[in-house]
Amino acid sequence: MGFADLHIHSTLSWDGTATISAILKYVVEKTDLNVIAITDHDEIIGALRAEQIAHHYGIEVIPGSEVSTAEGHLLALFIREKIPMGMSLVDTVRYVGKLGGLCIAAHPMAAGSPSLSADAIRNALRYPDVAQVLVGIESINGGLFHQGSNFLATALAMSLPVASVANSDSHILQTIGFGKTEFEGKTVLDLRRALEAHQTRPICIRHATPWLVIPSWLEFFVLKKFGWVRWNPHPLQPMRLGRAKLVI
Repeated sequence: MGFADLHIHSTLSWDGTATISAILKYVVEKTDLNVIAITDHDEIIGALRAEQIAHHYGIEVIPGSEVSTAEGHLLALFIREKIPMGMSLVDTVRYVGKLGGLCIAAHPMAAGSPSLSADAIRNALRYPDVAQVLVGIESINGGLFHQGSNFLATALAMSLPVASVANSDSHILQTIGFGKTEFEGKTVLDLRRALEAHQTRPICIRHATPWLVIPSWLEFFVLKKFGWVRWNPHPLQPMRLGRAKLVI
């Protein structure tokens, strides 16, 4: 069996604090993940960079994005171009489908974050072509401080013909893998097959807490504003804190 975290933000998200190289270095050294997806807010550059250099680290990367639809956030996976913001959920899913991608509803019904409602997801899945692309619900989001919406999302996923997944929604290195999805196999292709067959298992390793996340996030968010980030010059070398391009 393999494990995946399909919701990770890099410094290419306005609120992300980890560079691509730092994420890859952390994943291979500190987690048991086989596959990750970089899903920056309405951006694809970091995900493409991660896919390009992932083989140096011995991990597989799915290029993706957390897309701002009119109804809430949506994870678009297996894409290689930027998805327009602000379209309806149905139109966004269809757009992703034309690119050969798949979609997962991100943190549905989560308070304090632009999230899809249960009705929006149900209504979208009534269209057969949409249901072929909107294949999953993030039933566990390890980055949420309040876990009530995870219970609601889990119940929703169980009531619909979708894959149930768990992700970290990480904006700092330390929370990567807090939520992970188990699937049969080890590769990106294996994971895609599992998502399309709705045969995945969400696993919660740990919940993010304000006292764990906020101090670390604030420290590196401020450093990022001054051009300082954690990055990794080479897979065999340690991470560094210094000035580097955000996409590195």
